[in-house]
Amino acid sequence: MIDLVIEARRHDIGNFEVGRVLPFHARRMVGPFTFLDHMGPAEFAPGFPKSADVRPHPHIGLSTLSYLFQGEITHRDSVGSLAVIKPGEVNWMTAGSGITHSERFETLRRQGGRMDGMQAWIALPKEYEETAPSFSHHEGSAELPSYESGGLKARLIAGEAFGAKASVPVFSPLFYVHWELEPGTTAALPAEYSERAAYVADGRVEVDGRELSALQMAVFAPGDTVVFKALERSTVMLMGGEPIGPRFIEWNFVSSSKDRIEQAKADWKAGRMKLPDLDHDEFIPLPEGPPPPAPPMS
Repeated sequence: MIDLVIEARRHDIGNFEVGRVLPFHARRMVGPFTFLDHMGPAEFAPGFPKSADVRPHPHIGLSTLSYLFQGEITHRDSVGSLAVIKPGEVNWMTAGSGITHSERFETLRRQGGRMDGMQAWIALPKEYEETAPSFSHHEGSAELPSYESGGLKARLIAGEAFGAKASVPVFSPLFYVHWELEPGTTAALPAEYSERAAYVADGRVEVDGRELSALQMAVFAPGDTVVFKALERSTVMLMGGEPIGPRFIEWNFVSSSKDRIEQAKADWKAGRMKLPDLDHDEFIPLPEGPPPPAPPMS
């Protein structure tokens, strides 16, 4: 039932630690999910420097989905969006033909506090890779269906699952679900999609006779219902969908075409990609020197 277990690789990005789960050398994608990062958890004292912010940077060929357990992030982008994301809400940004954005911790800078959340990169199907860039914010049970029974609290973040559909405008069949499980609670993930995974953001669960701890992802074989039992209070993120074909990944760019990535790099370096309003004072430059080895197509 469990094909693979992936440990999040923790990296200090200069302001806090991020745990990268996808891509992994033995598993580049799960459905259309190309990147999965666990942001934090991190404690911020009031008045921390602006260098902690994620400065303006570009994307093509994907949608980003930001979801928080704790904290707040202020999002700005080159299509004019300005939105503050809070716990239990979704920021959905479709890069398509090209977008730039920044993520700033303005509320935390004023008040201090804890930041903990997830960011996923979801590759666009080939026919939508050059779609017009856009942004939407989603909150509340009308847009993100929720369910509670016994020791389980569930929220559908994007896509379709468990007979419900979220309002997030996805481009391919997928699901993304947030579970909160009390100790001893059991819950099942049906065999609805061909590619499925579960990331334990906090706590411990048992699946298929195997214990999964915080910062571990299990990738499941297709065709079987997966039953979870919480060994302690646990936060689990379920995700997956249908595969959309191989992708090249380099820096902040995802595409089915290596040439398209090279074009995006040249556009960014030459200043041809618009920056977010109010963010023109600083941006993330293209890394100098030869690029790292490209991840294998999967």
